[in-house]
Amino acid sequence: MEAEPEPGVSERYEKASAWPLVVVSGLVLSEIGILFNLYPVSVAGLIMFVGSVAGIVHEAGYVARPWRLLSGLGVALAVVGMLLVSTQVDGGVSAYISQAAVTNQVSQRGFTIAATGAVVAIAGAVLPRVLNQ
Repeated sequence: MEAEPEPGVSERYEKASAWPLVVVSGLVLSEIGILFNLYPVSVAGLIMFVGSVAGIVHEAGYVARPWRLLSGLGVALAVVGMLLVSTQVDGGVSAYISQAAVTNQVSQRGFTIAATGAVVAIAGAVLPRVLNQ
């Protein structure tokens, strides 16, 4: 007599993805870091969030490789960060540079978001070449 298979377990069911947990963790960490002005926490959270969004979109089959999406999301973060800084600046490039030295909490958060976006965009452009993908 054959043993019956476990109920609910079958090869026709796909495995659950771990990406949603990483997306949520990254979002929570980035929000906590940005809210309380904790740079390492916000940078790590934003990298986790953006990287996992690119990973989940790749796993779902919407993109062939996640690298371009990762770079695009990094550019979007950089733009959002600089828009946030621009709310505190009146003037040109020199005003942005001088704003980096000021202890304005809003511009510090904006620079953190923009710098993280730049790092992610560069990583999305460099990593495929390094990993030969």
